[in-house]
Amino acid sequence: MRALLRRVVRAAGQTAVLVTHSALDALVLSDRVVVLTGGRVVEHGPTREVLARPRSPFTARIAGLDLVPGLACPDGLRTPDGTVVAGRDGGLVDGEPAVAVFPPSAVAVFAERPHGSPRNVLLVRVAAIEPHGDVVRLRAAAAPGGPAWVDGLAADVTPAAVAELGAEPGALLWFAVKATEVAIHAAGATVGT
Repeated sequence: MRALLRRVVRAAGQTAVLVTHSALDALVLSDRVVVLTGGRVVEHGPTREVLARPRSPFTARIAGLDLVPGLACPDGLRTPDGTVVAGRDGGLVDGEPAVAVFPPSAVAVFAERPHGSPRNVLLVRVAAIEPHGDVVRLRAAAAPGGPAWVDGLAADVTPAAVAELGAEPGALLWFAVKATEVAIHAAGATVGT
């Protein structure tokens, strides 16, 4: 249906408005996208750019990415509670509104606090377990006394890992993400022109 709709719209030389919550629909059917949250435009621009570099939690969720808001700092991004999320930035100015973005596949999950190279290690409470293709997506909620911004972060693991970790709603687990997997960019409302 997507391919047929795209052919019909293109053949007619018409502009069409499509309303969707599907990243696949947006990628296949549109050249440009406008993202609305709470009745106002939060992002707009070329579809691939907006979905590859989301600037709002809603867009990140549609694109299947994790997003942490905060301010740029020398080591990456500082969240409102002072946590530093280490990552790669595009030359942002210290104190500039920014977001840290990473795919759920980049999140390693541990039953005990890991040691080693991952610089971003967070204690989370498992909020939900969702089948996601051939993996299982673990959705996070804040652990007792932990930062609220972890709500909704996701990690993709194998079914065997779910069993090994004892992952179930309410379980406390550690999410770890290497800094090389985290892209930090400006939190501005638009991408492209």
